[in-house]
Amino acid sequence: MPTTTPPDAHALTHLDDLGHFVQAAPSPFHAAAEVVRRLDVAGFVRQDETEVWDAAPGGHYLVRGGAVVAWRIPEGAGAHCGFRVVGAHTDSPALQVKPAPDSASVGYQLVNVEVYGGLLRNSWLDRELGLAGRLVTTTGQELLVQTGPLMRIPQLAIHLDRTVNDGLVLDPQQHLHPVWAVGRPGASVLGHVAALAGLAAYDIAGFDLRSFDVQPPATFGAEGEFLASARLDNLLSVHAGVTALLDAPATPGEIQVLACFDHEEIGSATRAGAAGPLLEDVLVRTGHALGADVDGLHRMYARSSVVSSDGGHAVHPNYPERHDPAHQPVLNGGPLLKVNASQRYATDAAGAALWTRACRAAGVKGQVVVSNNSVPCGSTIGPITATRLGLLTVDVGAPILSMHSAREMCGATDPYALRRVLAAYWTGA
Repeated sequence: MPTTTPPDAHALTHLDDLGHFVQAAPSPFHAAAEVVRRLDVAGFVRQDETEVWDAAPGGHYLVRGGAVVAWRIPEGAGAHCGFRVVGAHTDSPALQVKPAPDSASVGYQLVNVEVYGGLLRNSWLDRELGLAGRLVTTTGQELLVQTGPLMRIPQLAIHLDRTVNDGLVLDPQQHLHPVWAVGRPGASVLGHVAALAGLAAYDIAGFDLRSFDVQPPATFGAEGEFLASARLDNLLSVHAGVTALLDAPATPGEIQVLACFDHEEIGSATRAGAAGPLLEDVLVRTGHALGADVDGLHRMYARSSVVSSDGGHAVHPNYPERHDPAHQPVLNGGPLLKVNASQRYATDAAGAALWTRACRAAGVKGQVVVSNNSVPCGSTIGPITATRLGLLTVDVGAPILSMHSAREMCGATDPYALRRVLAAYWTGA
C-alpha cells in the first residue's frame, strides 16, 4: 500500500478553496459561473460564439449551458502549435425537478423529481436538500437560482418496516419524493423558487433545477486527513483544473485548454457534453483563427493531447474483494492513472508515459487503478474525446470513496497533488 502523510499548509489552503468552490457550485450552471468568475479575475476574455473568433495572445473562455471551455494562447502562436487539453465535468448525480413540479399526498406537498445519473438512492434520504439551477423567462433571460434547505426525503421508521436492515429497496418513482410543505394545498415550489429570483411563476418559460445537499464540506480524521463533501465527482477535478490553469504560465508552442463539460453522468450526448461538438468547435475555430487550413489543423491535432480528469475508485476497506488485489489505491496516496483493457478508460502506454512525466515534474507520487475482472468498469469523457477528435488521451483522477453518494469523501492531500500534476502537464512535462 502507498504511504501517506498529513496535509501540509499548501494542501490545506487548496482544500479550503475546494470547499468554497463546491458550495458555490450546487448545479452545473453555478459551477460554470464560478469557473468564469475566477477566469474574469485572472483577466480571461469571454468569447461570444456569434462573434469573430479572437486568437489574440492571452486567456479566453466560452460558456455553453452548464459547460465552460477556457484556453490560453501564447505569444507567437500559429499553426505550428499543439493543444494541451484537460477535460472534466461539472455535473453530478442528483434529483431533477420534473416539468410539473408539484404533487400532494395525505396533506403533504411534494416535489416531483426524476433521477439524474447513477446516484446512490439511499444516500439522499434524511438530508436537508436545496434546489439549484437556472430559470429561463418568457423573454429568454437566464437566471441562476439557489434555495436554502427546502425539502427532505424522510425514511420510513424501522418500527414500520422491521426488514429494512435486511436490504433497503427504493422505488425511484414512489420513494424518492421530497417533502417541502404540509397543509398548503395551493403551494407552488416553482413559485417559491421564482420569487427568490424576483419573478412570478408565470414569468418562467423553462427551468433546469436539481437537488443538492445543503451540508457544507468538512474535514475529519485524527489529523484532518479526509474531506467529506457533495459533488467531489467531479467538481474536485474542475477545481483542480481551473486552479492549475491559473498557476501555469503560458508555454510557447502550446495552447492550454480546460474543457469542463456538462452531462457526463448521463452519457455526454448533448450540445454541452463531451460527445457533442463543444471542444471541437473551440479547437477548430482557434486553429483557423491562427492560420491553420484543414491539413494544418490536423497537424495541430497530431501535436496535441488530452488529460481526462475524473474521480476514481479508492479501495474500500470494508469491500476489498470488489477491487483488483494487485491494484488497491488509497486516499492520500496520490492521483490515479486509470487503466482498462476494454478502453472504458482511454489510457494506453503513450498516455501513461505522458502522465508519468507530469507526475515526476510535479514531484508527486501517483497510483494506478484497474478494475476487478468480475466487476464492470465505468467510463469517462476520455474515450469519447479520443474517439471524436483522435487525440492522444489519458484517463486520471483523484481517488474517492462513496462515489455517487450525496456526500462523498476524498483524501486531504490528493486534490492539491492533482492540481500540481495538471499544472506540470500544461507547462510542457
